[in-house]
Amino acid sequence: MKTNAVRVLDNLGIDYELRTYEVDPDDLAAESVAHKIGLAPEQVFKTLVVRGDRNGICLAVVPGNAQLDLKALARLSGDRKVDPVALKEVQPLTGYIRGGVTALACKKDYPVYVDELVELFDQISISAGVRGTQILLSPADYLRAVNGTLGAIAQDKT
Repeated sequence: MKTNAVRVLDNLGIDYELRTYEVDPDDLAAESVAHKIGLAPEQVFKTLVVRGDRNGICLAVVPGNAQLDLKALARLSGDRKVDPVALKEVQPLTGYIRGGVTALACKKDYPVYVDELVELFDQISISAGVRGTQILLSPADYLRAVNGTLGAIAQDKT
């Protein structure tokens, strides 16, 4: 399947693998996706859309088994405060639906902040821009493709 996200990787000459899985609309959790594609939850990165009080919309990419540390992202992005956008805003802002959001080929080039844990792995998984398909690629290639900024922005889900 050629999504816009995949086309970005093709245009950059980045190697990747696609993995498909059966979508359960009642369970779009990254942990469930990880199980379905045979990876550890910490290797499946989810993309969250947030709004800062100074710099506006940005994307935060964190491991599937973690939650976003809003204070850490605010510090990293130069905002005093950041908040997740309402679900109804996600598609108009990014062009993607919940469970299919990726930092690749969004409607606009938003700043992308990626949790530094990404560097622990040889391969990570991100959404291909649709539910039911994940892209597996190296963290370095992903960071190059999204022009991402690394930082400690994830925290345990406890």
